[in-house]
Amino acid sequence: METSVYLLLLTAASLGIMHTAFGPDHYVPFIALSRTRNWSFKKTALITILCGIFHVLSSIVIGLIGFAFGIALEHLETVESTRGEIATWLLIGFGLFYFIWGVKTSLSHNHSHFNLLSDNHSHIHNQSFFDKVLHFLKIKDQSTVWVLFIIFIFGPCEVLIPLFMYSASQHNFTIATLVAIVFGIFTISTMLVIVLLSIKGLSLIKIKSIEKYSHAIAGFTIFICGISIKLFGL
Repeated sequence: METSVYLLLLTAASLGIMHTAFGPDHYVPFIALSRTRNWSFKKTALITILCGIFHVLSSIVIGLIGFAFGIALEHLETVESTRGEIATWLLIGFGLFYFIWGVKTSLSHNHSHFNLLSDNHSHIHNQSFFDKVLHFLKIKDQSTVWVLFIIFIFGPCEVLIPLFMYSASQHNFTIATLVAIVFGIFTISTMLVIVLLSIKGLSLIKIKSIEKYSHAIAGFTIFICGISIKLFGL
């Protein structure tokens, strides 16, 4: 019993690392946006962690629903597949939209901030709970962060659902919860390591001649990331 639990936890940790490292959507958007929007190390880490939490929690909630109502694993996997399709198209759409805006900005030499929605948050009392959280954390470009949140809410952890359901059925709910926590910790940690190391590396590269195209390059990078996931199932 004890050996099998340790094996489950090791599997959860390994899958958390691998599914993140081999999924560019887990880190490319943060790297691209952090560089172009001049996010600090702390801000980039914070946004990455928040999106990672949303990403893992959404699959845990689906697993809990499936376990509570006895929904077959294949049905849950269909739900996860559908969520994956939605997340991929959202990523593609966001990247394309950001690319077009970036091209327009570079051609007009307009360095205004990119907003999908109004970022005027002077009336804090009218904001949602998460808007207030972002305001408290001094994240000004909140609309962009909201887009990332939405993409990661829809983005499934396909490997977590079977592992969670198996743990719950073979052992107990406490072990299943522990498996989900370990998976989440290693998923988010891997995201952080890749994002922050990449940001550190890119900070050493200074190319003034293409600086005004940085938003267009970021949008195109995110767009290609989404297309790659769609075509190659990354």
